[in-house]
Amino acid sequence: MEYEKLNTIILKRLKENLPEHLSYHSVMHVKDVIESVEKIADSEGVNAEDLILLKTAALFHDTGFLFGSKNHEEKSCDIAAEYLLEYGYSEEQLDKIKGMIMATKIPQTPHNHLEEIVADADLDYLGRDDFFIIGDKLFEELSMFGIVNSERDWNLLQEKFLESHHYFTETSINNRKEKKQENLDIIKTKLKKL
Repeated sequence: MEYEKLNTIILKRLKENLPEHLSYHSVMHVKDVIESVEKIADSEGVNAEDLILLKTAALFHDTGFLFGSKNHEEKSCDIAAEYLLEYGYSEEQLDKIKGMIMATKIPQTPHNHLEEIVADADLDYLGRDDFFIIGDKLFEELSMFGIVNSERDWNLLQEKFLESHHYFTETSINNRKEKKQENLDIIKTKLKKL
């Protein structure tokens, strides 16, 4: 599996072709998810082959945005299929990666440990100190699409999302759950003031 080569090719393609209005679903987000996948996988004791599959899924998970936001996970699977067999991945590995990409679709429904890791990595920021910085980028993007029209709309959406979201891996539950709750409490306080 030639992951490093693919990483260079796909990040370059995303840098050059992702619509500029995607302030959240950007190359920075993809790199963040790859980094989170590595940290969670390490803590969860994942083997070397599965780690490459995880990083590959993280690399491809939002490539579908090259063709629009609607059903982007399915499109991301198609794009992965265009590349992976040529770069030394087997059909079986491709199927695993497609499963991991689909596990990032909201609401998340991972079916195995690797899918849980990718799902948690994709929303790792919910339980981090940079939650509001990253959240502002998503607010900007959703405003652009007309999904939210005010800060109040956005905070209500975040409140609902954080309340319904849960981490799957032991690592994320232990490392992110508490901070995610703190972030939710801050949003609730903001809503009371608005």
